[in-house]
Amino acid sequence: MFPKRECQATQKRRICSQDNFFCAMGKISEKYQVWGVYAFLLLSTLAVYAQVRNHELVNYDDLAYVGENEQVLNGLTREGFVWAFTTGYENNWHPLTWLSHMLDCELFGLSATAHHQINLLFHLANTLLLFVVFKRMTGSLWRSGFVAAAFALHPLHTESVAWVAERKDVLSTFFWMLTMIAYVYYARRPRVARYVLVLLFFALGLMAKPMLVTLPFVLLLSDYWPLKRFGTCRGEARNKQAEDVQRAVYQRSTFSGLLWEKLPLFALTVFSCVVTYIAQQSGGAVNPIRPGLRIANAVVSYCDYIGKMLWPRGLAVLYPHPHQVQIGLLAGCAILLVGVTIAAILQRRHRPWLTVGWLWYLGTLVPVIGLVQVGAQARADRYTYVPLVGLFVVVAWGLGELVGGRRYRKIMVGIATGAAFCGLTVCTWLQVGYWRDSITLLEHAVQVTPNNTIAHTNLGVAWKARGEINKAIKHYRKALELGGGGFRAYNNLAAALRKQGKIDEAIEQYQKALQLKPDSWQVHYNLALALTDKGRLDSAIEHCRKALKLSGGFAQCHYLLGQALRKKGKIDEAIKHYEALLRVKPGHAGAIKGLEAARARQGGKK
Repeated sequence: MFPKRECQATQKRRICSQDNFFCAMGKISEKYQVWGVYAFLLLSTLAVYAQVRNHELVNYDDLAYVGENEQVLNGLTREGFVWAFTTGYENNWHPLTWLSHMLDCELFGLSATAHHQINLLFHLANTLLLFVVFKRMTGSLWRSGFVAAAFALHPLHTESVAWVAERKDVLSTFFWMLTMIAYVYYARRPRVARYVLVLLFFALGLMAKPMLVTLPFVLLLSDYWPLKRFGTCRGEARNKQAEDVQRAVYQRSTFSGLLWEKLPLFALTVFSCVVTYIAQQSGGAVNPIRPGLRIANAVVSYCDYIGKMLWPRGLAVLYPHPHQVQIGLLAGCAILLVGVTIAAILQRRHRPWLTVGWLWYLGTLVPVIGLVQVGAQARADRYTYVPLVGLFVVVAWGLGELVGGRRYRKIMVGIATGAAFCGLTVCTWLQVGYWRDSITLLEHAVQVTPNNTIAHTNLGVAWKARGEINKAIKHYRKALELGGGGFRAYNNLAAALRKQGKIDEAIEQYQKALQLKPDSWQVHYNLALALTDKGRLDSAIEHCRKALKLSGGFAQCHYLLGQALRKKGKIDEAIKHYEALLRVKPGHAGAIKGLEAARARQGGKK
């Protein structure tokens, strides 16, 4: 083993010889090059995403996560803290994400600008940390910068940054990167304290989003390359001196030793998977799509994400799940995936970056590729936030090998790379603009995706919020015409019709909604309102009781029941419901007035 100074010099010469494409600025000191990369990543990302400060909350999950979530709007409270760790609300267990939203509301109130800017700050931090991770692991400045820049500026990542409800994406990735940095330090000099730090960051990441369940697998890949903690990686170390340098930098072990080393991480992974599945199953989010279709859609999705990475067009907030997959398309995608996987594995010694990058992409997508179908989407741009890093690694190191030491190739590929980043920047800037508000986002979605019933339904909600009832009804009817939209489309259509005074037609639509979802307390409550408008108090009371039972005590049900029962002359029961509402909302003016009227009829006093 060489002395420390000689090892570092040898390592620098080896890295420089491998980084011939990206070392065009070799005469500038490495310190200034690093700061130059930091500055580029920071300024370019801010330039693309700065417009989010003027964006609103959108009506697709943002209201459920923040805008209409009382636990979040109350800020950091003891009750909210307990709720964050015990709830399966929105079909996930991610307490750290809830706490981050609560902290935003505690500091800034319901400020869309603040929530968007915090998301952007996390994306900036993730970009810089990703650069640090690969720079420390590989020693390659410009290739690492390429990976970080592609991560920062690719349009597929817009959804994770510009969507407030996707705080869980940027927050969990922040802890993903911290876990990897801590692991790199641990791999250099294994110590219990350093391993505890790895476990801590990993656990925090899982509490932000269970996407991190694949991170132990990624750490094993990193052990192979670039850390080279087991096996022989000839593509990066072709002589004994270089191998000795690598052995001096990172502690090596057998595969079984490295696997045992990660058992605590895998234990946390199992725990997170179990809790997440329980939350999603109990919340009714697991879609019972037949297994064959789920597998077929997963295969096609792998290739579709690659296609969108290379040519990012037609991006939307939701891609409806197909009812079937064409056999020819499925066969082509399967052949491509299997072929590339075999090629990548065969190149594991000479091009380990290809093996690791490709398996990173395949492996990190597994939790969200649809083998367990959660929700109505076929795929989602946000799912690529971490997985695309693997493909960016393949491109960066592949370009370096393609160019070799030939000057004209450096110039040609350098120009092409610059043009590609300019194109990505423009595409991302435009894509961020679509997230300005609900109508802009959803109008774009229905333009670029066929049969998008959910987008039409939410677009109707957005137009109704602006008072454009006719436009809202148009989109609700379109969703139903497409054969989808579900009970929500019927429910929303009925609400719009009721607002126009078409009560009979509204009641008919509410009844259709209940045929699809008999246990929806919202539809029962809304139907009770419409029936009250028609003076059909007995039916209204029946549906309102069901809504109260199904909702677990929705406060407004007490008020509606109190009003209806008082009109029916059932004064004692009406008083009970008014009092129940006032215990929850002491200042409710309608309940106070109703209670006074009921007691007056009873001959009592308030």
